[in-house]
Order: sequence, then structure tokens, then C-alpha cells
Amino acid sequence: MPERRIRVAVVGAGEFGRNHARVYRELEGADLAGLVDGDAERAAQVAAEFGADVIPDIEALRGRVDAASLAVPTAEHAAVGIRLLEMGIDVLVEKPMASSLEEADALIQAARRHGRILQVGHVERFNPAVLAVEPIVNRPLFFEVHRLGVFSQRSLDVDVIYDVMIHDLDILLALVGEPVGEVRAVGIPVLTDKVDIAHARLEFAGGAVANVTASRVSTERVRKMRFFQHQEYISLDYARRDALRVRVAKPGPQPEFAFEKLHAEPVEPLRAELQAFLDAVRTRREPRVNGTAGRAALELADRVMASILEHARSVQLGAFAKQSGQ
Repeated sequence: MPERRIRVAVVGAGEFGRNHARVYRELEGADLAGLVDGDAERAAQVAAEFGADVIPDIEALRGRVDAASLAVPTAEHAAVGIRLLEMGIDVLVEKPMASSLEEADALIQAARRHGRILQVGHVERFNPAVLAVEPIVNRPLFFEVHRLGVFSQRSLDVDVIYDVMIHDLDILLALVGEPVGEVRAVGIPVLTDKVDIAHARLEFAGGAVANVTASRVSTERVRKMRFFQHQEYISLDYARRDALRVRVAKPGPQPEFAFEKLHAEPVEPLRAELQAFLDAVRTRREPRVNGTAGRAALELADRVMASILEHARSVQLGAFAKQSGQ
């Protein structure tokens, strides 16, 4: 029996929205109904590229679609997302899911109230490297994470913590499965008036420690996570989408090591993410990255940001400390 086709729309025709439209057009079981964007010219360009309609506003989506990807600026996530949920439309909202925990809670409550699917776009959860290591995680105790990128004009309305680091915060919460105790962080603006580079040290309740560095002003692109657990070292590369496991095969003064490249499916993370969203819409099962997970990542990002601002005040980081107003 063929799968029920899901009618989808993309709200927001920027870089993220365009990629969502591209993948929906390629996925079997999805009908790309159209795009909504306040910039009519941009919406028309993306719609023409993928053979979709331009839909004048979100109100026109009622009865026309089953689900929607929400790729508007973060400040609009809650208002637009709640309205879509009220209209009976399942929503995939890009990360960060909202501008505040209060708005995140409002989104979660709206989804529950209206019996809708709410998925948060933490696309790295669907990275083949992450999926490859999940089955072998066994109480990891130390993480080193680097997510470095070169400067671009994208997402400059938010600090690098919410734009970039939040991916790794979400994955750390999923892999460790424990609450975070102490958070210490430092970050500074470099090319914008927001934090462009940051480092955080997280201590989990069970003793695991993670050092996390994120930058959008580096000279090279690096996206890697390394972690250690009992007699094992695991390295995953988000960009290459692969993972390596190094085990102590023979301990002692002359140890022997076993190297294993973990099996990783050759799939684009965004494609896997949107397929999972369609599956959740079709089956009504809770998404892999639901509103609760998205909120937890946002809450931890807020704690990192608060620690950065506290550090800025302690070292009297001039305009940045004053600008924070905290």
C-alpha cells in the first residue's frame, strides 16, 4: 500500500527555506504545495526554481497543507509557529526553536493543545556520523568539540551560541543523557555586535565534562567531536559524516589498539531530517527531536550565554558588557 502523500509548505524563503524546498521536491511522499515569504520577489525566485506556488501569507495555508517547515527569523518562530499549529498544521521549526524559554513553552503547549507534531530543526542529530556513534555510547566522560566556520552574512541576528554551538549542546545532551551542573564560558564579538566566538566548559551530573568551541570568524571550517569512554576513543567528523572508534585491544605497558571505521549511511542530514518529519506527520509518532529536546538545548544555550555575559562584566569588556544590559 503506497504511503500517504504529505502536502508541505515552506515558510521563509531564505537560505534555510530554499534548502527545505529543494529536499521536499526530491522526497517521495511529499508534495511541495508552495512557499510563503514577506519578500515576494525572493519567494517567486525560490518557487520558480522548484516548481512550487507562491502562497501570499500563512493564513492561506489553512486546508491547503498538512505540514510546514518554519524558516523565518528566530524572533518570529513562536508567533508564526503557534498560528500554524492553531490551524491544524504540523510544524518543523528551525533552531533555535524560539527567542526565549517562555516562547518555546508556548510552542510546546500549542502543539499539545491542538494535537499537532512539533519537530525542532537540529539537523546534526541526523548526521550519519552521529547516528553511527549512538549505539556504542557507554558512559562517555570527556568531550572535545570544535565547530568553526568562516564569516558569512547569514544569521548575524543571533549570537554564535544560538546559531552554531546549539547544535553540539543538543547532541551532548542526547549522548550523555544527564542534566548539566556547572557551566563556565567565555565569548567575544569580533566582527559584529554579537558574540562571534565562544568556548564553554560543561560539567554533567554524572561527572562527564565537555569543552565546546564555536566560531563564525575562523580561517577554516572544522566540525568535529571527540569523546572518551572506558578504554575507547571515538572521533566523529560532521563535515565528512564519518566516525572512527579506537579501542584498547590489549592493555598494559605495550598496549595494542583496534581501529574501526563505524558504518555511516551516505545520506544528507537535511534529507534524513525532513524524511523523519514526514514520517512523524504520517504516523503521529513523537519526533526524534521534539519540542522538549529543542527547549533543553535552548535552555543550555541560555546558560552558556549568561556565563559569557558574567565573564564579560568581570573583565570589564567595555561596550559588550554594557550592551548586554544584564
